[in-house]
Amino acid sequence: MSVYQENCESDFGEKSSVNADSSVAEFSSLSWPSKIKAVLWGNPPKDLLERKLLLKIDILVMSFVCLNYWINYVDRSNVANAYVSGMRGDLGMTGDDFNIINTVFTVGYVVSMIPNNIMILKVSPRYWLSFCCFAWALLTLGLYKVTSYKQICVIRFFQACFESSTFAGTHLILGSWYKEHEINTRSATFTSSGLIGIIFSGFMQGSIYSTMNGKRGLEGWRWLFIIDFIITIPICVYGFFCFPGTPENSKPSFFFSEEELKLAKARLPPRKKTKLDLSVFKRVMGGWHWWLFSLLWVLGGENESFGSNSLFALWLSFNNYTIAQRNHYPMGVYGVGIVATYSAALYLDRTGGKKHWLIAVIISVILVVVSIMTLASPLRDGVIFAAQYLSGVSYSGQAIFFAWANLACKNDIEERAIVLASMNMFSGAVNAWWSLLFYSATTVPRFRRGCYAMIATTVSSAIVAVVMRQLQKRDGKLKAADEETTRGTVSYIDGIETPEEVKDDIKIH
Repeated sequence: MSVYQENCESDFGEKSSVNADSSVAEFSSLSWPSKIKAVLWGNPPKDLLERKLLLKIDILVMSFVCLNYWINYVDRSNVANAYVSGMRGDLGMTGDDFNIINTVFTVGYVVSMIPNNIMILKVSPRYWLSFCCFAWALLTLGLYKVTSYKQICVIRFFQACFESSTFAGTHLILGSWYKEHEINTRSATFTSSGLIGIIFSGFMQGSIYSTMNGKRGLEGWRWLFIIDFIITIPICVYGFFCFPGTPENSKPSFFFSEEELKLAKARLPPRKKTKLDLSVFKRVMGGWHWWLFSLLWVLGGENESFGSNSLFALWLSFNNYTIAQRNHYPMGVYGVGIVATYSAALYLDRTGGKKHWLIAVIISVILVVVSIMTLASPLRDGVIFAAQYLSGVSYSGQAIFFAWANLACKNDIEERAIVLASMNMFSGAVNAWWSLLFYSATTVPRFRRGCYAMIATTVSSAIVAVVMRQLQKRDGKLKAADEETTRGTVSYIDGIETPEEVKDDIKIH
């Protein structure tokens, strides 16, 4: 085994990826501005070439995926904003019509998840994600012409088919660019961009309703979808021309030279060569990754139900808050989600990336408290506001659990693609009926069924996370024993250059 491979040992062993990576600059040697950046973004590489490459990756990769997810969530959350801003009355929606729209969207999201991740393995993400972005932009524009909730259902189904490329697909892409001690903060930035999209949507709907309602004979909620379309198109164009995709399927360009692409591949731990064939079923289903990561996110996704099912907006509407308040007050939930996500990611990166399970336990404890508060005082404004804002902590599970899966499956890209997609797919499949059963609009304002359900999912997710950590430690010991047995017999993997070799090559050129 090479020194590079030893230094990049994953968190399945007991080494700290932060401390073990000798290519990372010492924190004490940095200037004060660099120290502040390191606290928020991780220690920079020691080597100047790699540092410049990482900055370029951050600018080109993170800018598009965050913009793409941001507008994805703007489009997704605007149906809820439109619903409480006049669409319900204008279209004569009653009962569980809103929940049915969400369920239809979830079905489209679920059936397209794995196909989209497979497409990213076969087609450059630069083209596929840009195309999907353009497709859902056109469908969003179509929403401004609807005359019944059934038309919304049809459009939302196909919208979901394209939008499902974004979340799991981006996590797959991030795992192809970033090291273990870099990926948590990048995942947090990505998932937070979606929460920012929800916040932006709330502000935008409130502003549109107050300034454009009735203009050219259109209700304010219809203008919302038109403006969504106008905002989305430039992001599609930017992705098509500037997004590099992944190191494996990128070609030298104005943005990345051939030497930089070599370094981007070599700076990550080498992985064994795998194929997308029938053997993938044995590789995926023969271990615990697919089973338990999928189960963890099924539970984690339902832990988010207070936010993802717009319960706060429905509660505010039931209690006759103004339209502006219905759009603005729920934004605090997502603000808490952003803070919790970054805090968890920074904690993980600073502790060597071993304690994803602990974040799961902390989320569970907080959400049990949220459930108890809601059950105890469902009609007291102060209690419900506090409970709803605390529930935003659940959103930190998005970045943390998917970063965990990325690291666990990094040696098999096909397994990684399927596991990441399956996590979101199974979570969506459960949420399709879970929200109707436990969080329907008719349960406002008490949400008793939903609170009891959330207690069950939060406790279960904590147990699953602890079991996964024990399996993780077991795998680390088995890997260490196997490497000890073969040490000295294999010094390299065919076709993989070390970062030192690539840097020397760059200097020669």
